[in-house]
Amino acid sequence: MKIKLINAKSFYFLLTLLFIVFQANAQTEKKTPVFVLVHGAFHGGWCWQKVTRQLQEKGEVVYTPTLSGLGAQKHTLNSNIDLNTHITDIVNLILSEDLHKVILVGHSYAGAVIAGVADRVPERLSQLVFLDAMLMKNGQSAMDVSPEDIRMSFNKSATEFDKGLSLPFLSAEFFGLTNPDDIKWVNERLTNQPFRTFTQRLVLKHPYGNRLPLTYIACTNPELRAIKPFAEEAKAGKDWQYLELKTGHDAMISMPVELARMLESLK
Repeated sequence: MKIKLINAKSFYFLLTLLFIVFQANAQTEKKTPVFVLVHGAFHGGWCWQKVTRQLQEKGEVVYTPTLSGLGAQKHTLNSNIDLNTHITDIVNLILSEDLHKVILVGHSYAGAVIAGVADRVPERLSQLVFLDAMLMKNGQSAMDVSPEDIRMSFNKSATEFDKGLSLPFLSAEFFGLTNPDDIKWVNERLTNQPFRTFTQRLVLKHPYGNRLPLTYIACTNPELRAIKPFAEEAKAGKDWQYLELKTGHDAMISMPVELARMLESLK
């Protein structure tokens, strides 16, 4: 009888433990997908305001962090900020906010950032979305994948401006904006880019994308010459879902409604 009693206790203990584990897993599975929108070079979290408003009206949870040394964090600019700093910015946000099922969106330069994040914390992500973004592979930097004339111009500008600490920001018109109000609003907020974020090479320990679903959204009117090769690569790639928006590079400002709908459709 004593042996039977011990076995019964063990059985109910195991049953309770399994129930707790099942409930915890069920809660994790039920977590609602969240959007983390990562801005590109010279920008800040501010650039997503219109898209965020559209997504939140649909009940979505949206985070729009500002990367170190940029936007509202421009006062933190220093020579130690590099690509790894920006990757860590987003990893720390995801972990500190305990985010799961993250739809991670990277615009332009932030294509390198989200690729780095996926390499570190793929279990927290549901998919990667590259918005007119650079596709740097392991061992490549933003400068490596830029056309030679742009690379030379950036090197010269950064050296002459502040001895290579940062790259002076480009105007809103460069990013394909044509509406005067948008141009004024963006030009008032653009900040200089920490130059080491462009020169440091991306280091990946896993295959590109770390087996997460990959979507590329190309901005095609007008296309940025430096970005076009990446859009073509994604369009031809078997591992990519390829989409287009017929607007300029800063689609989050010029076509926020359409972009928000496109992002929502990916859930």
